[in-house]
Amino acid sequence: MSQVLQHFGFTRLPLDKDTAELWDDGALAPLRERFQWLLQSPGVGLLTGEPGVGKTTALRSLTASLNPHRYLVIYQADTDFGRIDIYRWLARSLGVEPSYRRAQLWKDIKEHIHDLMDHKQVLPVWVIDEAQNLPPEFFRDFPAFLNFAFDSRSMLTVWLAGHPHLAQTLDRVPYAALASRIQVRIRLAPVLERERFTALVLHALKSAGCQHTLLSDSGLELLRQASKGFPRQAGNILHTALRLAVPKGFNHLPDDLLQAAIEALR
Repeated sequence: MSQVLQHFGFTRLPLDKDTAELWDDGALAPLRERFQWLLQSPGVGLLTGEPGVGKTTALRSLTASLNPHRYLVIYQADTDFGRIDIYRWLARSLGVEPSYRRAQLWKDIKEHIHDLMDHKQVLPVWVIDEAQNLPPEFFRDFPAFLNFAFDSRSMLTVWLAGHPHLAQTLDRVPYAALASRIQVRIRLAPVLERERFTALVLHALKSAGCQHTLLSDSGLELLRQASKGFPRQAGNILHTALRLAVPKGFNHLPDDLLQAAIEALR
């Protein structure tokens, strides 16, 4: 990959998952606003969208700007485990030695969160990615875990991020208690509109250090249709095309090369 960066004069790959400069034409304004809501009034937020639409990137960008002296960000993506494993992971992230007994584990975690809030004025922000993989038992007992001081205080902000069917799951009767605690629901959509998609790609190229025209208008349209407006898929196609271009000595991505990259990923 270093050959690609050197060949094209990039500082990093365009539309890379670790991009620091998040493109936003205003579509993320509701998420930014509601993210602040849950900092001011701690609670549970639900962020859904198809894989590759940019959920994790958006949350990473929002949490990166938080003052570490006021907020403790805990990011968890390994969710396909038992509920006790999830809480034990949270305990370790908080610096708490996890007990094997759930009652003691909950007690230790809650006491630590109380200490963070009351004595250090630090709000834990727990981002649970791929939340659709969480076990049903977690969804059922999580409301009880969130009960602090006879449910009179909210001391933890939680973002559940996952596939759209996560929202459908939580609307089922067995999980009504958790659904009632969700204060914010946001769904991200792919960038389908031609003008918006073009703006997304051009922003990504400029942020990566691109100094010249890399794609033709027809190439941009080819990329839009093949990626169906999903930033991750568009990035995968671009990265493959860039690799194919280097041995040919191209300093741009012709449409036929882009098509070859699309075929290679099918």
